Amino acid sequence: MEIWDLYNKHREITGKEHIRGEKIPEGYYHLVVHVWIRNKHGKYLISQRAANRPTCPLMWECVGGSVLKGEESVDGAVREVKEEVGITLDPSKGEKVFSAIRDFIDGKSFRDIVDVWLFEYDGELQLQNATTDEVADCKWMSYDEIKSLYDSEKLVNTLDYFFDVFSNDRNSAN
Repeated sequence: MEIWDLYNKHREITGKEHIRGEKIPEGYYHLVVHVWIRNKHGKYLISQRAANRPTCPLMWECVGGSVLKGEESVDGAVREVKEEVGITLDPSKGEKVFSAIRDFIDGKSFRDIVDVWLFEYDGELQLQNATTDEVADCKWMSYDEIKSLYDSEKLVNTLDYFFDVFSNDRNSAN
């Protein structure tokens, strides 16, 4: 059972907790992290969701997930990366590059605060060290390759912010 802290729209912890899978009450939000990992060539680590995932199976995305009760955003980011793609990152090396409150997207209730993190990493891909089976594959891709995935509807559509946040990387790693 996964338990989350609930926040208000001002990003303040309310003292209420939430069990994953239950409906989040109106006016409350849980904290989610998206983690973009960029190498020295300007390419990003993109992961393919496993076929058994309940939403968006086999689609491509960045690493991410829900922050657990008592966990800070950056610590959730580091944990998710270790779980999903087997890479150990230093939390002090992360940079929060974007944050947003999401109530509804395409009519679906999200009720989350998403923090987008950027980490630089030049080591080997270590999917074999992942501690979950959430990811089927991962690879390094340039901004333009990620845009091509998005245009062909193979990238999770809620990651459309990537093209604004990382627009300076366009054409830099082809």
